[in-house]
Amino acid sequence: MLLKRRRHLKRYRQIISVFTRNGFGLLMEQLGIFSYLRMRRSRISRSDEKAAENTRQSMGERMRRSCEQLGPTFVKIGQILSTRPDIFSAEVTGELEKLQDSVNPFPLADVRNVIRAEFGEPLEAVFESFDETPLAAASLSQVHRAVLRGGRPVVVKVQRPGIKESIKTDLEILQDLVHFIEHYTRYGELYDFSGMMAELEKSLNNELDFCKEGENADVFRRNFIDQDKVAVPEIRWVYTTSRVLTMEYISGWRITQTEEMKAAGINCSDLGIRLSHAMIRQFFQDGFFHADPHPGNLTVRPDGTIVFLDLGMVGRLSVSYKRILSKLFIGIATQDSHQVVEAVASMDTMKQRISLRHFEQEIDRLLEQYMSMPMHDLHVGDLLAQIFQLAYVYHVRIPGELTLIAKTLITLQGVLDKLDQNLNLLEIMKPMVGKLLKETVSFDETSRAIKHGLHDYGELIRLTPSFLLNLQHKLEDDDFNLQFDLKNIDKVQNHFDRITNRLSFSVILLAVSIIIAGIIIGTSLGAGISPVLGQMNLVILRVGLGIAAVILLGLIISMFRSKHF
Repeated sequence: MLLKRRRHLKRYRQIISVFTRNGFGLLMEQLGIFSYLRMRRSRISRSDEKAAENTRQSMGERMRRSCEQLGPTFVKIGQILSTRPDIFSAEVTGELEKLQDSVNPFPLADVRNVIRAEFGEPLEAVFESFDETPLAAASLSQVHRAVLRGGRPVVVKVQRPGIKESIKTDLEILQDLVHFIEHYTRYGELYDFSGMMAELEKSLNNELDFCKEGENADVFRRNFIDQDKVAVPEIRWVYTTSRVLTMEYISGWRITQTEEMKAAGINCSDLGIRLSHAMIRQFFQDGFFHADPHPGNLTVRPDGTIVFLDLGMVGRLSVSYKRILSKLFIGIATQDSHQVVEAVASMDTMKQRISLRHFEQEIDRLLEQYMSMPMHDLHVGDLLAQIFQLAYVYHVRIPGELTLIAKTLITLQGVLDKLDQNLNLLEIMKPMVGKLLKETVSFDETSRAIKHGLHDYGELIRLTPSFLLNLQHKLEDDDFNLQFDLKNIDKVQNHFDRITNRLSFSVILLAVSIIIAGIIIGTSLGAGISPVLGQMNLVILRVGLGIAAVILLGLIISMFRSKHF
């Protein structure tokens, strides 16, 4: 790591300088990053830093500006971090979402070089025509219209030159800084930086391989083969590599071009409801969903067909996660805070299952606050994000796939607001939640669960006789030991030792007191009868007091030595 740090020292300094100039210098100093990199803070203009800290820009705006200044890799990192509403506030994620369209296109000469490197032929040999002006430019790639040999119109997505090497360098730097924060600062105990880093690296590597995006598109198309008016462009695999993705060209309107769609006779309210149903199906039926349904990735054909574009960022849900998500939404719809907490807690293992009662109380207050709002103001994505933020506070680690759903729902509600301000995602989802509730308690679902468990029940029946027979033999041979392991048994035992010692001390002290009292009474009576008898009783009293003192002293010393007093 030291060799990599020296090799990338210039980039290290650039990253730290940019974040410091944007008002994060104090945080860098508190973390000890300047000393870790042997970098003097005086290298950075303090006037620039002070100006940044004194601006009225929010933290989200300063983070977005930092990512833009650091180039395409950090733009993509910012976009991925915008999908973590469990960690960052709505203000921060909202600002990072604006990074979608903030990258300048790269020149056509670079496009030609990538095409030649991937296909071994010049651009003109692969395509009949190729538009020089890109349709769109993103942090990892840009998109051009083209026509294949034979006249078929297509869209060609070309990866930004050198982006893989740039991302590899920046990931190595971030891994080094995460290692430092986790091992040398208190923040490492509060947040799962390694987990976040692993998710970030996985997401970036997936998006860098355009073949995976093509495979995602094929899966999506198969899932919706029986669905009317939902489509995804067909991939032209002959002209697709890990750095070039070629797909059919689909004409239509951007989903937010409401005036044009209304003029063509498309009902925008109906369009929003169909879009919501398509997304809900992806969550709960397919377990495979488009994770970035912003307006630039949704096209509407003249016949009203919704076309999903850019399948680079997708989410996958296992059967267990789909079940947990169903339980979570049922809990939200029925305002059952206990069910919401149970669903959230079962998303991932907790290091310490403490404060669940307090967590439930917080969820109860949150649900009460949201459900008292007018329906048009109640956004399920924001509610889910706040639930996940509370979970993070109570040390419940939410898997990235599920936090991605909160971000997706927030984005989807934004699209619905542009189509029809009266559309509310939670209201659209309610009938589906009712259906989920019926399925959860239905006879068919119960029968299906029993059938799935038949093998386990059969194994239990088969193994039980041999287990009981073996237990009987052990009991007959006196070869059976029963052991109990109680949590904190040493502390409990020490506590009982202290109680026993104190009780013993009290009993002995009481007994000695009674004996001494008896001797004193006897001495008084003896003195009244005879002076000689009184003198003898006085001697006995002194001896008795001495013996009692020795006994008490020995008892006290013994107790303190045992450290159980």
